[in-house]
Amino acid sequence: MSVDPDKTPLAELASTLARAARAARHRRGLVLAGEGRWCREAAMAALQGAGLGQVLWIGTRGPEGVRSLPGARAHRVLGRELDGLVFDAHSGFDPEAFGVAVGALRGGGLLLVLTPPLQDWPRFQDPEHARIAVYPHGPEAVSGRFLARLARVLPAAQGMTLIQQGRALPCPPRPPRPPPGSGVAQTQDDDACRTEDQRRAVQAIRRVVRGHRRRPLVLTSDRGRGKSAALGIAAAGLLREGLGRIVVTAPSLETAEPVFRHAARLLPGAHASRGALHGQGGRMVFQAPDALSNTQERADLVLVDEAAAIPTPLLERLLRRHARIVFATTVHGYEGSGRGFALRFQRVLDRLTPQWKAQRLETPIRWAPHDPIEGAVFGALLLAASPAPEGAVAGADLGSCLVQRLDRDALAQDEAALSELFGLLVLAHYRTRPSDLRQLLDGPNVEVWAMRHGGHVAACALVAREGGFDAVIAEAIWAGRRRPRGHLIPQSLATHGGLEQAARLSCARIMRIAVHPALQGRGLGRCLVQAISRHSRQAGMDYLGASFGATQGLLRFWARSGLVPVRVGVTRGAASGSHSVIVLQGLSSRGEALCAEARSRFLVHLPLLLSEPLHDLAPGLAACLLRREAPPPVALDAQDWRDLVAFGFGLRGYEVSLVPIWRLVCAALADPQASALLDGPALTLVIGKVLQRRAWQVLARELNLPGRAQVLEALRQALRPLILRLGGPSVRPQVERLRALKPGETPPAP
Repeated sequence: MSVDPDKTPLAELASTLARAARAARHRRGLVLAGEGRWCREAAMAALQGAGLGQVLWIGTRGPEGVRSLPGARAHRVLGRELDGLVFDAHSGFDPEAFGVAVGALRGGGLLLVLTPPLQDWPRFQDPEHARIAVYPHGPEAVSGRFLARLARVLPAAQGMTLIQQGRALPCPPRPPRPPPGSGVAQTQDDDACRTEDQRRAVQAIRRVVRGHRRRPLVLTSDRGRGKSAALGIAAAGLLREGLGRIVVTAPSLETAEPVFRHAARLLPGAHASRGALHGQGGRMVFQAPDALSNTQERADLVLVDEAAAIPTPLLERLLRRHARIVFATTVHGYEGSGRGFALRFQRVLDRLTPQWKAQRLETPIRWAPHDPIEGAVFGALLLAASPAPEGAVAGADLGSCLVQRLDRDALAQDEAALSELFGLLVLAHYRTRPSDLRQLLDGPNVEVWAMRHGGHVAACALVAREGGFDAVIAEAIWAGRRRPRGHLIPQSLATHGGLEQAARLSCARIMRIAVHPALQGRGLGRCLVQAISRHSRQAGMDYLGASFGATQGLLRFWARSGLVPVRVGVTRGAASGSHSVIVLQGLSSRGEALCAEARSRFLVHLPLLLSEPLHDLAPGLAACLLRREAPPPVALDAQDWRDLVAFGFGLRGYEVSLVPIWRLVCAALADPQASALLDGPALTLVIGKVLQRRAWQVLARELNLPGRAQVLEALRQALRPLILRLGGPSVRPQVERLRALKPGETPPAP
């Protein structure tokens, strides 16, 4: 029997699925594959038959009488619960929108996914292609690998029933018997908490405030476990008890809004506004992570939601600044990977706050355990993708690994390899999202590389081809009149660095690179970069580049791989909280010339940039950026050296000696052997005062010194080894003469 949306069979099938879903407190799904109009009519028939309450239609044109949202606004359902969800893929398949919307569907609910005919879906001109295409490629250049995989795995997933236009209706699937304990274990002593897991989480948050300082809590869960609700419940209780100021931070205000909603529900007399809640004599406010890390304002409690989507250096700054803090994150989510977060951030916690606590919410609230739709979404979006087992790659080294540029058609068909590769990227990068899977498979300018050991992925990289603009467009980019989609490095160098030729030349940008955690330190990453460099040179590319949030470890890795810094962002990224750095390696003669010019300008400009826009850059990071491969000649004359010796031994003031001191510090930091003479506090002092012009009192606080006099004396002591090293034999007689003086004795005139 073929499907006729005007008749009853489809409605009866949907009714049967909905009853089974309600009985098990599980969700069920229908894939309706066919032409757009047929799918919409079939969906309405199914909704009417299922008799659902709260229904949302994700797509550009929802039918009359059904609430609808475009995919770009799907985040608005965060923290809400639905009985029915229609996801219209004819309007485009946005992986993030799909993940967040399905997460709002509660147990007993029905998911309807409307798709083109499955055999045609890979060739469908998906509206989302416009977001993946990069100039000069149009949407038609975007491949259908992601959709082909989706057409294969989604209808076959447990809990999903496929209905195709023009084909017989399937028999209703036999509902699986709910496993023991599949209901939600309700708490008995707190009406606000819906599970024992949630109650324990609320108690753990309260202990962060009422217990010992510097014992942060890390709260993890999969979606639908009530994590954000636990934060809001705990915050409301603490405000009722008189806590003064709670700060909530997250990757965006939209992400944090469920916390405020749950708190406001328990504080009926409070005044609520966007990102703020005032009541019971206290207040809860939202602050972006970068702003919170820099503020001096005190908070009685900091709640960090979706911490996995915030980079580790920024989380570390929050941890150092705030004594009572909770980090909460989703383990498998569209915002970022909690598994990578746990791996990276645990080392920081162990080092700075070894008595930190962990709490995990296991029991689902919106649906019963073992919900099949959760598994279907995880599989479709690879949310649970994991790197290769450690034992499978433990013996990998440079001699046993095969470096490959992967065929993406074959990769899309190889679930094991795709899962290992994507799982490795998720683990390594703080904000890998399901849309990155689609970019990986379909991006028209993307290459995928891997190092394999025994068939398993030991390391991987994504490379984008950028640049190569004609003279007219390159000049428009340089002038800021055009910004073609993509092409991060050529556009940045042309627009911000003034190097128009960067847009004309072709660039291979390493977008992501990851090495299995068990194999780091064995040279695999460097070997992979070298293979990409060789291939790109043979393919006629002019230069190789990468852009990333700057850390000393990453700068050292890229330097060992042959790429040098040529630009640093003058402001911190709003998402990363870090200054971005561009590193380059020339591949052709023209690329080498560009790299040399960009490097030369960077080294000249950076010391001056440190005095204002980069005045808060970490001194150790500044030292890494200033270090040169071949130190230049020291540009100080005889009088400069006399002034430096006089300052170093207390005969000159700082201000009258500033110019030769500045020249000395620039020369020393360019020389690896000279800069090695500066330990941590000395490096902070020399860069902080001489290059970044920080106030004496600020440095006194940072270095735990009483005041200006002590900071000044510490600066003299830090500069003396540099004077002796770089001044050489010409300064030693004067130094020896000053050292021989008795206390209070005046040196003879030179």
